[in-house]
Amino acid sequence: MGKKTNQSIAFWTFRILGLLVVAILFWILGFIVWHGVGVISWDFLTTAPTDGMTGGGIFPAIVGTFCLIIGSMVIAFPVGVMSAIYTTEYAGNGKIVRFIRVMTNNMSSIPSIIFGLFGMSLFVNTLGFGDSIIAGSFTLGLLVLPLVIRTTEEALKAVPDSYRTGSLALGATKLQTITRVVLPTAFPNITTGLILSIGRVSGETAPILFTVAAYFLPKLPASIYDQVMALPYHLYVIATSGTDLEATRPIAYGTALVLIAIVLVMNLLASMMRRYFGGKNKVN
Repeated sequence: MGKKTNQSIAFWTFRILGLLVVAILFWILGFIVWHGVGVISWDFLTTAPTDGMTGGGIFPAIVGTFCLIIGSMVIAFPVGVMSAIYTTEYAGNGKIVRFIRVMTNNMSSIPSIIFGLFGMSLFVNTLGFGDSIIAGSFTLGLLVLPLVIRTTEEALKAVPDSYRTGSLALGATKLQTITRVVLPTAFPNITTGLILSIGRVSGETAPILFTVAAYFLPKLPASIYDQVMALPYHLYVIATSGTDLEATRPIAYGTALVLIAIVLVMNLLASMMRRYFGGKNKVN
């Protein structure tokens, strides 16, 4: 076969595989929407569960999920960004940096249930937080910390060195160069880590199972030391527990649809923020 034939075969192979991935995604989304859209109503979204979660809505679980997403991002994002700044801008490429990167890669491969057991041991028992939002937020923050660090490192490395040398040549300090030149330029790509972290945190069940999630708690939290319901654990419980699974199955599909919608909305907001700062940086 000639080069053009080989190229055509490779092109169509990759094209078919790409379309297959998209088709599988739409198939999954269509399946969830088809089975869950009939359950969605204003009462389902704004009321608390009743009758052992066989009736009522999922409003406490929605609020609890948002609390955990925001809490974990408040913890993971600053720590991850500052860690990446240190390893990329200050520490060079010595043994310490290589060791940190190896440990970061190892952390990213640890199963989430291990983070749940660690969070229960440290935050719930040792530090005395109990089953609470703060314990779950710290556990989920540790879970996505490697992801934030690696994506931030790649975003900082993508900034041309001429930006740094030009800023230093104009008399700016190292800190001023990082805060006023490097970070604003890299921020649109840094938000990629934020988007990926939100998607992972919102769907985790094992870590919150040991640290924060309540089986049935039809009320809103009053402080960061309260337990909450969360959509992933709520979905797991109603899909696997109880005596009448056929009756609760539509609620499970509706909960899954709401969870997907929340992840989509959070990702869209992060993407809008990325485009805003990216356009602002181009103008400047």
